[in-house]
Amino acid sequence: MSIKEQVLQDVVIKFAGDSGDGMQLTGSQFTNNTAMLGIDLATFPDFPAEIRAPIGTLPGVSGYQLRFSSDSIFTPGDACDVLVVMNAAALKVNLKAIKLGGIIIVNTDGFDARNLRLANYAEGLNPLEDDTLDSYQVIKMDVTKMTREALKDISMGTKEKDRAKNMFVLGFLYWMYNRDMASTIEFFTEKFGKKPEIVESNVKALQAGYNFGDTTETSGVRYTVQKAKMTPGTYRSIMGNQALSYGLVAAAQKSGLQMFLGSYPITPASDILHELSKYKTFGIKTFQAEDEIAAIASAIGASYGGSLGVTTTSGPGMALKAEAMGLAVMLEIPLLIVNVQRGGPSTGLPTKTEQSDLLQAYYGRNGECPMPVISASTPSDCFDAVYEAVRISVQHMTPVIFLSDGYIANGAEPWKFPASADLPSIKVNFKERLDEGEEKLMPYKRDEKLVRPWAIPGTPGLEHRVGGLEKQDLTGNISYDNENHQHMVKTRQAKVDRIADYIPEQTLDSGPAKGKVLVLGWGSTYGAIKSAVKDLQNEGLAVSHAHLRYVRPFPKNLGEILRNFDHVLIPEINNGQLVKIIRDVYFVDAKAYNKIMGIPITKGELIEEIKKLF
Repeated sequence: MSIKEQVLQDVVIKFAGDSGDGMQLTGSQFTNNTAMLGIDLATFPDFPAEIRAPIGTLPGVSGYQLRFSSDSIFTPGDACDVLVVMNAAALKVNLKAIKLGGIIIVNTDGFDARNLRLANYAEGLNPLEDDTLDSYQVIKMDVTKMTREALKDISMGTKEKDRAKNMFVLGFLYWMYNRDMASTIEFFTEKFGKKPEIVESNVKALQAGYNFGDTTETSGVRYTVQKAKMTPGTYRSIMGNQALSYGLVAAAQKSGLQMFLGSYPITPASDILHELSKYKTFGIKTFQAEDEIAAIASAIGASYGGSLGVTTTSGPGMALKAEAMGLAVMLEIPLLIVNVQRGGPSTGLPTKTEQSDLLQAYYGRNGECPMPVISASTPSDCFDAVYEAVRISVQHMTPVIFLSDGYIANGAEPWKFPASADLPSIKVNFKERLDEGEEKLMPYKRDEKLVRPWAIPGTPGLEHRVGGLEKQDLTGNISYDNENHQHMVKTRQAKVDRIADYIPEQTLDSGPAKGKVLVLGWGSTYGAIKSAVKDLQNEGLAVSHAHLRYVRPFPKNLGEILRNFDHVLIPEINNGQLVKIIRDVYFVDAKAYNKIMGIPITKGELIEEIKKLF
């Protein structure tokens, strides 16, 4: 049979299997291979919540969705064109995610009686043998058997050989989509160079999968997706936590500050600690504390000592850090608190995404405790957004909360990375001596930004007291005076509000400046909103899109923008949080669209919601 060649514009693939099947590695290797070809892409890794769920069960299914296109894309896709399933549980969990007529690649070994029972299929039912998959193109292959056959000459145990079966599937897909395997072979050579058997087993399985596609009639079509039309430059594939880490390193270098990360591992923020620990040569110090409170307390100490103090966590850790955040607000020192949000409350959905900590960031501390809030919109945007968060923190002498989420943290996209020389400077002013006519340091004497001086402990003549009790204005001495307390509360709020004078005005991402509908978003809803609005604009509808980076304080012109539209729709992956704040601050009848399923909002459902307003 002759193999047909077909050019596609857009493809969505999802890899799904047991958490031990290496789906994340398979997906990331296909992603890196795609990025090297200059094809636009977006990913959505889907981790199981159970660390050691029983093999073959529904809670143990791990997934990785990748969309790649010759056009610009902003989401990992609503539904899959291709679904790869390594066992029955993976099929059962993900069958609803594939388009009718789509291709399902099945590892038949994962559909024996035991696997079917673990996936809760009724006795005697097998979806590969009844009419369950009649609406799809099914490619069946015994991946396990063929992987073992390919590795029969390698002196490894069967269990170790089976770990390479994901590479067999990857090799087949490389053949199916006209890809070169060199990047993945190089990856294994570099990563496992000192373990030649691991390199050999994975490379042989990869080549066997490719050869299987080349020598059989399993698939009668090979597909090609052309390079995307992107702004010229040097690109790399990057995940949100990586971009965030690089942004912190860059900000430390540009500000001239040593950076100290005090952190406690928590999903999905732990990778920031792992990544930053690699950069000791840039003066980055990382400390894995015994708990969340110790982590932020150590970062506060570092900032008090003249370093850039950073702490990273997720929602439950934010709750534990709340009292120490109040201390940082009272001290008025720079500090960056990174919250990579996940489903809650309590332990909630540790590996699933949510935007449900915005109200916590705004109000989740005792007393009047205002802090700026900055949000990232995409994986690559984490670099610029966290860089800006550091600038605000050190130039306005305030702790800043930076919001990401699991979707952003683990998702990937192409990133045209900047040269160091092109990054804006972050000017830091330490107070090094008393001013002329100043008899002693007034630690709470403020400049035009209402910012107090940053005096490093041990600087001669600049001794001063710090602590969590209320400060007397100017002197910083302990004060229980009622009028002073009100004055200091109002001043701390005014300092945060005044940051609006030093940030850019809000712009529209797309659409007319005035019109029928404005879709206002923040965080990881960016891609879905942009895609939905773009499609509706192409249909001729007057719909606009604005996306917030500065969530507290808001840009000075945001209210004016909101009042230029008949309707304001705010989609969020929570039960309605930004919409409450917008209604409170601007008195506009903003409408909410909320999804709280641990998965992103899709373009399709958002299009339907926007159309209701016309």
